[in-house]
Amino acid sequence: MDWISGRIRMISVKIISFLRFPPVRTFLIFGVLPILFVVSLFLGRYDVSPSHVIQLLAAPVINLMPANIIHINPSWTPTEENVIYQIRLPRVIASILVGAGLAIAGAAYQGLFKNPLVSPDILGVSSGAGFGAALAILLGLGSFIIQMSAFCFGILAVAITYLLSRSYRTTPTLILVLSGIIVAAFFSALTSFTKLVADPYEKLPAITFWLMGSLASVRYSDILMIAPPLLIASAVLILIRWRINLLAVGDDEARALGIDTKRMSQFIILCSTLITACAVCIAGIIGWVGLIVPHLGRMLVGPDYKKLLPVAFVLGASYMLIIDDIARNLTSAEIPLGILTAIIGAPFFAYLLNRRSVGWT
Repeated sequence: MDWISGRIRMISVKIISFLRFPPVRTFLIFGVLPILFVVSLFLGRYDVSPSHVIQLLAAPVINLMPANIIHINPSWTPTEENVIYQIRLPRVIASILVGAGLAIAGAAYQGLFKNPLVSPDILGVSSGAGFGAALAILLGLGSFIIQMSAFCFGILAVAITYLLSRSYRTTPTLILVLSGIIVAAFFSALTSFTKLVADPYEKLPAITFWLMGSLASVRYSDILMIAPPLLIASAVLILIRWRINLLAVGDDEARALGIDTKRMSQFIILCSTLITACAVCIAGIIGWVGLIVPHLGRMLVGPDYKKLLPVAFVLGASYMLIIDDIARNLTSAEIPLGILTAIIGAPFFAYLLNRRSVGWT
């Protein structure tokens, strides 16, 4: 019991020290996400009042309580209930998972490769997943097989990248990045060939739209498929985040402190690849999130990965919710997410470069 109480006190002290930021920063990190979650549910072409949204969210919890304590009289229509529960809620949850996953994977890769310009697709996972999805669409397979094909080819691309880098004995980090560029170019060429031979009236538009990224067709089954591996891998990265601090300083310093840099690098690559493949298989290729959000986190909490990884996870979820809300509400036709993230991300990154804020401090 003394050991348990000691652990509880230690965790409490860490949480308090983690939250010891100025109020504005604390709100930007932790307060925006729940607000965006609720707001996203009543944004859309079909108008649902905020009061009905809140009642629909509260109803499942209140219904578990005894009837004499509190009761909600349904004032919403069946159509509103269907829109919230079957269309918007799974999409909002998927946006949170995809954004959070891409952001934490990007932050982990930037620490591993000691490069602030690294993103989650550096080892070819997005290109491999894109080819897997394009091939499945070309063969006329169902949505589940398309997602599984994207996931498997994404993992395969990173495996090929790692095996290719093992053939060289010098500068392992540089060779790994160069191998990722080679593999990404190869799978991109295969994707282009798939688009070339696809039916231009049916298959080609489907392939093109998938590659640009969208969450329009996400359902609860998709969330249940990706949530466990994505959240487990993210939790593992958060648990070992102090080791990423050591790797970011340098391999020699990390080895001097007893860290097996080779095995730790493999572990980070495995977790980050799993997260990215899960995100890409249901959302398509969405760039810039894993590159921009870690820099936003550094601007708020600094370069310490013990704080940066959890903050990047939360900020990525908020950022993706904003992007998805814009995508489905800005015009009558939904804008692909990959287009929006590039339109917003590229100027913001140029702004960071102009301020010389791209780095570790």
